[in-house]
Amino acid sequence: MESIVSDVAVGMKRGSDDLSLYSTSPNSVTANGNDSSKKLRVEDRMESPPSRVLHIRKLPSEVSETEVIALGIPFGKVTNILMLKGKNQAFLELGTEEAAVTMVNYYTAVMPQVRNVPVFIQFSNHKELKTDSTLNQRAQAVLQAVSAVQDGGSPNSDNSTLDSVLAHAPSPVLRIIIDNMFYPVTLDVLQQIFSKFGTVMKIITFTKNNQFQALLQFSEPVNAQQARLSLDGQNIYNSCCTLRIDFSKLVNLNVKYNNDKSRDYTRPELPAGDGQPALDPAMAAAYNKDSSLLGAINPMSAAAAAAAAAGRMVLSGHSGCSGVLLVSNLNEEMVTPQSLFTLFGVYGDAQRVKILYNKKDSALIQMSDGNQAQLAMSHLNGQKMYGKIIRVTLSKHQAVQLPREGLDDQGLTKDFTNSPLHRFKKPGSKNFQNIFPPSATLHLSNVPEDVTEEDLRLLFSNAGGIVKAFKFFQGHKMALLQMSTVEEAIQALMDLHNYDMGSNHHLKVSFSKSTI
Repeated sequence: MESIVSDVAVGMKRGSDDLSLYSTSPNSVTANGNDSSKKLRVEDRMESPPSRVLHIRKLPSEVSETEVIALGIPFGKVTNILMLKGKNQAFLELGTEEAAVTMVNYYTAVMPQVRNVPVFIQFSNHKELKTDSTLNQRAQAVLQAVSAVQDGGSPNSDNSTLDSVLAHAPSPVLRIIIDNMFYPVTLDVLQQIFSKFGTVMKIITFTKNNQFQALLQFSEPVNAQQARLSLDGQNIYNSCCTLRIDFSKLVNLNVKYNNDKSRDYTRPELPAGDGQPALDPAMAAAYNKDSSLLGAINPMSAAAAAAAAAGRMVLSGHSGCSGVLLVSNLNEEMVTPQSLFTLFGVYGDAQRVKILYNKKDSALIQMSDGNQAQLAMSHLNGQKMYGKIIRVTLSKHQAVQLPREGLDDQGLTKDFTNSPLHRFKKPGSKNFQNIFPPSATLHLSNVPEDVTEEDLRLLFSNAGGIVKAFKFFQGHKMALLQMSTVEEAIQALMDLHNYDMGSNHHLKVSFSKSTI
């Protein structure tokens, strides 16, 4: 595996629209803040011949160095970076032209996003990037920290620049937010990733504003700073589950229970807590199976990148489960294979659903793969559906069997393999970035122009519940609609997703992270 070399040169200048690039030869670019002659126009051509220097455009203004570096790390060695903050652009130099070609090919099929904003990547018309590394010492320290982790070590404390950066760590406690959480992120996953930087003492996980968050305490503030410099902006899994890391105002965490939501590693004797599910040992084993969880820090091979472009990417550290879920404590008077398909389809493409003939309060659901099964389980276990709290666990079955031909199973088994309603069949679909826990607020799309707020309020009220708030946006094509409870929202989604609104408009319903 290729890794980033420790002598990566980094050049950066914040907020300057007149950063000059100088060419010392036809095949090189140099950045220097002093000389003002031979100013090189930043290329805006859409097509250039292959080069190991890539031009990245339309970056968010608040983008960090780590986030830009993370775009390139999965494809091989990153040897240089030049940030043009004022222009919302960057140049990234990879170790080989082959790695750059693989990266461009991948991001041609899958739109790259930074902080949920699409960015554009193309070959530069320069073959080499030469930068003045003194332009930004912090960027150099960040890249050195990332390089050290890539090489399997820890940041080099002999470097004075890095020491000065690490010395200003205000707290040993980090606040972590996970963006684009397509796959489940557990407490054990976080512990495994962050323990590369020092002793993790305590972790508390929670959901706030419909986003998965965590507080994580190291033994020393310097370890927290090292982890923040290296991991902020990185993806836990390839192309998703992006870490947003900052320091917490807290300097110590008070953990009362050791379970799947919180853990004090210094006090293993703590109880699991009343009504708090203890961590399933099988789940812990599944997540501890592979220590290489950071997709962004483990470079993909060209073959893996090509598979990703074709939509076949799987997360690093795959648990190896079959993708079949067992759902129990269902309301057998109300539940149908279609309602389960619709609800679980929010988190993956359900292939087959079987309500058990001799135990109609239980069902088997076969998802496309084990990752989708884990995701659905993490979001739906413990939710209320038709008045009952459902339990979702991994099944030992490898697949859901269809009934033998000629056998009438009363419609309890349905094959959805070729359903047009699968949300994640299309590689790079925006649905991958819009997966959120069940919430009282629903996101509606594909709304016909002649449908009014009153029409939608009435439709969702008739589904069983009270509509508390409503708001159109994106002109008239989308809306947010808030039910009085999460249970009501779940029922409304099951009843009204793909509802025929007329004029060939089928309503699309999903959970929202927003509130009205």
